[in-house]
Amino acid sequence: MLQVTDLVVAYGSIEAVHGVSFEVGQGECVALIGPNGAGKSTTLKAVCGLVPIKGGDVRFEGRSLRSLPGHEIAHLGISMCPEGRQVFGEMSVLENLRMGAYSRRRAGGWQSDLDEMLGLFPRLRERIGQKAGTLSGGEQEMVAIARALMARPRLCILDEPSLGLAPKIVDEVEQILLAIKARGVTMLLVEQTVSMALRVADRGYVLEAGTVRLEGDSPSLRGNPEISNAYLGH
Repeated sequence: MLQVTDLVVAYGSIEAVHGVSFEVGQGECVALIGPNGAGKSTTLKAVCGLVPIKGGDVRFEGRSLRSLPGHEIAHLGISMCPEGRQVFGEMSVLENLRMGAYSRRRAGGWQSDLDEMLGLFPRLRERIGQKAGTLSGGEQEMVAIARALMARPRLCILDEPSLGLAPKIVDEVEQILLAIKARGVTMLLVEQTVSMALRVADRGYVLEAGTVRLEGDSPSLRGNPEISNAYLGH
């Protein structure tokens, strides 16, 4: 479904991503893991058209995304849950979720999707009329994930969904991601909590200093001594 080949991204004269290649198959959950500054979030932004691509290519269902602006990439079926949640704080939970379906509202069906999201996130049903900016961090993350899913994405990209959350809430986020995966949603996940990422994902790629250092299925990565020592505390 998604093929990233020899991706190069630079901020001015500084290269942040140096020839990264990976792929995501339909129905898979693939994780990008690695230390801060490895180029993970920059890679996601390049896929979504939020930063220019200097070299290489990104193809989605056979179509190159390299020259497309972000809004056209979104219309192709790629939705992103951004780092730091970035909810519309002055808007209600309901308004935030409706914004997730803006690209297809004329086609209808968003009400049934809303009901599905409130079933997946029952806490949001209780907060439906509340301003999103007044919610807890965990609740805001639920809004951000549900908003991304309201677009009915063919590929859902999640950037650090557990960032800044208490361990108990991280466990809740893990269960939410597993529930989304069970629904057959294709996911590309960047996550600092490596143990959680490798429990959710089918496969993973380890990025270090803007390059792919290791790759493999999640069980093999969990059993790799380098990964265990660096990220899992073993």
